[in-house]
Amino acid sequence: MSLVNAIDLVREACDKRAAVFSFVCIDYNEVRAVINAAEITGKPAIAMLLPEYVTNFSLNGFAEFAAMVKAMAERTDARIGLHLDHSYDEAEAKYAMECGFTSVMFDASRDDLETNIRRVKALTEYAHARGVAVESELGSVGLAKDHTAEQTDLFTKPETVDLFCRETHVDSLAIAIGNAHGDYPLPPNLDLRRLDEIDAVTDTPLVLHGGSGIPEDQLKEAFARGINKFNYGTDVKRRYIAAIHDYMKKHDPPQSLDVLGLPAAVQQAMTDLIVRKLELCKM
Repeated sequence: MSLVNAIDLVREACDKRAAVFSFVCIDYNEVRAVINAAEITGKPAIAMLLPEYVTNFSLNGFAEFAAMVKAMAERTDARIGLHLDHSYDEAEAKYAMECGFTSVMFDASRDDLETNIRRVKALTEYAHARGVAVESELGSVGLAKDHTAEQTDLFTKPETVDLFCRETHVDSLAIAIGNAHGDYPLPPNLDLRRLDEIDAVTDTPLVLHGGSGIPEDQLKEAFARGINKFNYGTDVKRRYIAAIHDYMKKHDPPQSLDVLGLPAAVQQAMTDLIVRKLELCKM
């Protein structure tokens, strides 16, 4: 099976009142774990690249990551999508499209509403002319360590959603309802009433970022009440690190060829976690 356009999976989830799971990946091992878990569960999944992994940490290139995911998707029966997460720069998002990303998130939520609409509308017109879908953000999904999940003034305002979606024609919308990126100091409490109000004013599929650490009962409610794409990353990265430590403890003192067994060990550890998470997916 070849790569599936990520927005097709999101729209399918919208039709089924469910959510497709999307995983921020740093390398082959993590993409492999996502695909393994999708094969085991029979659920679709989306592999995402965060641009700063390229620009700040040299973990991949845009073209290299896209080509890798495409090649891996062609060798599996699982439905796998490819998506660029949180790009704040038009030129970067356009370059990702050239590299083969058929779905990108262009985030201008740091701007005022008028500027956000103007920039997202222009980028969406450019993307749609090339068959690429656009996700954007309204409100501010900040960092959990900054307690943004508790700052209701940063939450998405339902009264602005219809205007934003009509003006920009975005394909999906990331919202802030008590979610945030990274490690939550305390378990968050999603504003599900706000989610209901947002869902009532738009048919645009809704996206929940900052999925690690949100209690599963809240996630199930969120999926049933309008969240159609769920971004998940921090927990998987934490499992990746723990798997490396566990492996090294079993190979102390390490020998040069011990590294050959490391990829399989970390892939298995992440696969086990992702399988359990994908079981929440009703697609």
